[in-house]
Amino acid sequence: MHHPEKAQFTTPAARGFSDVDTWVFDLDNTLYPSDAQVWPQVDERITLYVMRLYGLDGISARALQKYFYHRYGTTLTALLTEDGVDPHDFLDFAHDIDHSTIKLDQNLGDAIERLPGRKLILTNGSRRHAENVAAKLGILDHFEDVFDIAAANFVPKPERSTYERFLEAHGVEPTRAVLFEDIARNLAVPHDLGMATVLVVPKIVDPYREAFEQEAVREPHIDHITDDLAAFLSACVLPEVTRTSLRADRA
Repeated sequence: MHHPEKAQFTTPAARGFSDVDTWVFDLDNTLYPSDAQVWPQVDERITLYVMRLYGLDGISARALQKYFYHRYGTTLTALLTEDGVDPHDFLDFAHDIDHSTIKLDQNLGDAIERLPGRKLILTNGSRRHAENVAAKLGILDHFEDVFDIAAANFVPKPERSTYERFLEAHGVEPTRAVLFEDIARNLAVPHDLGMATVLVVPKIVDPYREAFEQEAVREPHIDHITDDLAAFLSACVLPEVTRTSLRADRA
């Protein structure tokens, strides 16, 4: 496993950003760092939901939750498949968290604001959750829209149909788009569809997440890896798009 704290990488065959006009961001563990303590709260709420649904103790519910996650990809998918739960009820419960732990990220906001073109959030969570978190980060106003799990008909990433539905819904040309995402496997289909891909990993190992979820894997479907999204946008992306814009103005 590549240690997250050492993760800054661009593959020699990586797509650049000069032709990108649509910037797509995952939400959880991508637009905020692990010390925001958002995901641990959500994860705990999911465990509590499973406890109440099945009448289990905390340890048993946690084990079942992780079994569901590994078998189905998300706990919600498992609960929909196994028990036909109300997905809106589940999402409202899971995302009923304390947002005071999220800090305003001025550097990230400035960098996203300066990106030329459209900005969208693509998340396996709910629209409400995405809007609440992005608002606390101070970046919500920079985004045109949120494509959430409900818009995906409750089919989560990394299913191909979810990305295709997203691209169609927003009229996005994948070869002119880039996806920023924290889980490597969620970038395989976007890369195959023609999108540039950026894997965002934590600076230090996050004890609340599994190893594969934060691994800085260097695979063909990942163009870039960073452990500091704001710095990556400022130091790598914006200089390239600015140079491209200047050349276009002079042409």
